[in-house]
Amino acid sequence: MSAGRGNDERGERVGAIVVAAGRSTRAGQDKIWADLDGRPVLAHTLGLLAQAPELDALVLVVHPDRQADAAALLDALHLRAEVRPGGSRRRDSVRSGLHALHACQWVVVHDGARPFPRPDLPRLGLEAARPTGAAVAAIRSRDTVKRVQEGQVIATPPREEMWLVQTPQVFRFELLAAALESSDEDVTDEATLLERMGIQVRVFPGNPENLKITTAEDLEFARAWCAALKSRVPSA
Repeated sequence: MSAGRGNDERGERVGAIVVAAGRSTRAGQDKIWADLDGRPVLAHTLGLLAQAPELDALVLVVHPDRQADAAALLDALHLRAEVRPGGSRRRDSVRSGLHALHACQWVVVHDGARPFPRPDLPRLGLEAARPTGAAVAAIRSRDTVKRVQEGQVIATPPREEMWLVQTPQVFRFELLAAALESSDEDVTDEATLLERMGIQVRVFPGNPENLKITTAEDLEFARAWCAALKSRVPSA
């Protein structure tokens, strides 16, 4: 990905941070680098995200031990991106990536463990984020959701209000930077920090197959999804 390739409709630069610094324990292996249809999970993530024409810059944040592997993977994919070392927490890794995007007005944050993002999600996220400076990909919950404490149901929120949040998530650079400095609280996504600052976070439609590989079962599902996609392609 070369600088100046994208630029949004207003001429503002858009950078993406792919967060891939974790060491999975629930998956039983390093999920980011696990094999998925002959390539690492991360290769699928990068390949699809890089198709988004809105992106001007890409930063890949990995575990410090994986920086050489990340550089080799980018070379194999013919992608230009800066590789940065991650931190002990997700928010630390995002901050590390953010330092490389000072020339950008917008930041797209995506999980390296989500290998099936649609390439149009950054565009949809930018459109949704413009009014407030923040937006997250999400899908409506198909199931009834219960709030439970100590094994007991304490509330049943209206299902129509329940959304399952994904990445990418899109933020104005200065808002994301301020949110990361607003507290040292560990959170599961950066949008939570903006919400606590009083910033309205909007929602744009994600895609159901945009799963996050967390467990060994998730990885098997992703492999089955790849096999299903290949079976739909007519042979030459």
